[in-house]
Amino acid sequence: MKYAFSIALLAIAACTLSFRGDHSERVNLSMVTKIKNEGFNNSRIMETLFQMTDVNGPRLTGSTGMKNAEKWAKDKLTEWGLSNAKIEPWGGFGKGWEINKSYVAMTAPYYQALIATPKAWTPGTNGLVSASAVLVRIDSEGDMAKYSGKLRGKIVVLSGMNGDTKINFTADAKRLTEEDLNNTANDPHMDEATTNLSQKPKTAAKPAFNLKRAIDSFLYSEGATAVLSGGRGTMGTLFTSNGAPRAWDAKPVCPEMEMGSEHLGRLVRLLEAGKEVSLEMDSRTTFLMNDSIENNVVAEIPGTDPELKSELVLLGGHMDSWHAATGCTDNGTGTAVMMEAVRILKTLNIKPRRTIRILLWSGEEQGILGSRGYVKKHFGDRLTMELKPAHERVSAYFNLDNGAGKIRGIFAQGNDAIVPVFESWLEPFRDLGAKTVTNRNTGSTDHISFDEVGLPGFQFIQDPLEYGSRTHHTNMDSYDRVSANDLMQASVIVASFVYNAAMHDEKLPRKPLPVVKKP
Repeated sequence: MKYAFSIALLAIAACTLSFRGDHSERVNLSMVTKIKNEGFNNSRIMETLFQMTDVNGPRLTGSTGMKNAEKWAKDKLTEWGLSNAKIEPWGGFGKGWEINKSYVAMTAPYYQALIATPKAWTPGTNGLVSASAVLVRIDSEGDMAKYSGKLRGKIVVLSGMNGDTKINFTADAKRLTEEDLNNTANDPHMDEATTNLSQKPKTAAKPAFNLKRAIDSFLYSEGATAVLSGGRGTMGTLFTSNGAPRAWDAKPVCPEMEMGSEHLGRLVRLLEAGKEVSLEMDSRTTFLMNDSIENNVVAEIPGTDPELKSELVLLGGHMDSWHAATGCTDNGTGTAVMMEAVRILKTLNIKPRRTIRILLWSGEEQGILGSRGYVKKHFGDRLTMELKPAHERVSAYFNLDNGAGKIRGIFAQGNDAIVPVFESWLEPFRDLGAKTVTNRNTGSTDHISFDEVGLPGFQFIQDPLEYGSRTHHTNMDSYDRVSANDLMQASVIVASFVYNAAMHDEKLPRKPLPVVKKP
C-alpha cells in the first residue's frame, strides 16, 4: 500500500506539471484549473464590456466618450487592486470630434427615414436643412466640369455603390474549421501569397484617396449643402470612416453622411429615372479643440522575484473605436478580455516573478498611434532602432483585436523558437478549441508596434464570427453581437499565457533585431 501510494503521488505530480516536446516547457495545471474556475464560474467579462461600451458609448480617439472610458478603465483596474494605474499621454493627435445629432430623411416623392451616420471629422449642417437632391458621378477629375455651377444649395448624392447588394447566400458568421486552422498552421513559405496574412493590395489606395480629396474640395467650392455617400455593407449595415483629416489645418469640406447601401441605392434609382427627390438633414457635430494630447491606460501587478521583478510581461488591446456604434467587437471585447485576464490573476492572488502590465491603447484606428507612442517613449524608436534600457526587460506583449470570437491559437510572428513554448501553453486548452500555433505573421494592430522594434509581440487567432461581414467598423458593432462563452474562453487562455510568461525561468526568445531601412 505504501508503494502504491507513492506511485499515486508521483502520478499527481506529473499531472500538476505537464511537459511537451523536449520536456523543457512546464505548465502548472493546478493554476490552469484555478484560472478556468475563476474565469468561467465567477466571470465579470460581460459587466466590464457593458460598462465600456453601452455606458461610455462610442470611443473615437479624441472624443468625450474616449476620455470617459479612459477614466473608467483606470478606476476599475484600481478597484480590482492593480498598482500604479494611470492615464499616460503618448503624444499629439489633432482635433477631437464627436456627433451630437444625426438625422436624414427623404421628404419627396414620399417620406422615408434613411439609415446614415456622419463621416468622422466632417462638419454638421448647423440645424435642419431641406434641399433637392442631385446625383453626381465623378470617376476622375475630368468629370467635375459638367457639374460646375449646378450644385449650390443641393444635397449631393454620390453614385458610387459597393456592388454587394445582391442576395447573399453565405452565412454572415463563421467559426474556423479544422481545415482553416491546418492551413493557418502551415509554414508560410509554402504559399507566397499568404506569407503575411494581413497583406492587402494597396496599389489603388493612393489614387482613390487623392480623387476623394479632390471631390471634397470641388463640392465645397461649388456650394453644395451636404453630401450623401455609400460604401460597403448591406441590410442596414454601413461601414464608417473619416470624411476629412483630423489635422488642425485640414481644408474645409461639406457635411457628409455615410449611408446604408439599400437606402442610397433607392435615391440613385429615383434620380436616374428623373424623379424629383427632396431631402432633409440635421447633422450636428463638434470639433474638440482644447486638447490635442491623447492617452493610454496603464496598470500593473508587480513582480515579486528579487531578480526578475524589473522584467515585464505586457498585455493589451485598443479601447478606441469608430463612432456609428459602441465599438463592441472592435475592440471593446479585446480590451474587456485583457482586463478580465488581469482581474482573474489578481483575484487568485498570484505572486508573479515578473511584473505584469496591462496597456489599453487609443489611436489604434488611425495607425496604431497609441502603442507606437508608448513603445517609442519606453523601449525604442522603430525608425532609427535606437533602443532604451527598458527594451531588454520586456519578455513579451500579448494582444487581442480580431473581434468577439474565441481564441483558436496564436501567431508566432516568425519567431521559430517560441513555437514549442506556445504549443505547450495551449495544450491544456485543446478541449476549448485552442491548439493552433502558426509561425505566420499577422499585422494591422498593436502587437506590430512591439514587433517592429524587435520585441516579442503576439496576436491571438480568433474565430471571425461576424467580424468582417457585419460588425467591424460598422453601425452594428454592439453588445448584442457578442458571445459571453467565447469571451470567457479567451480571458482564461490570455490569463494562462500571461501567468506562464511571468513565471518562466527566462524571458521569451526573440527574433533578430530589425534592420533599419535607409532612405
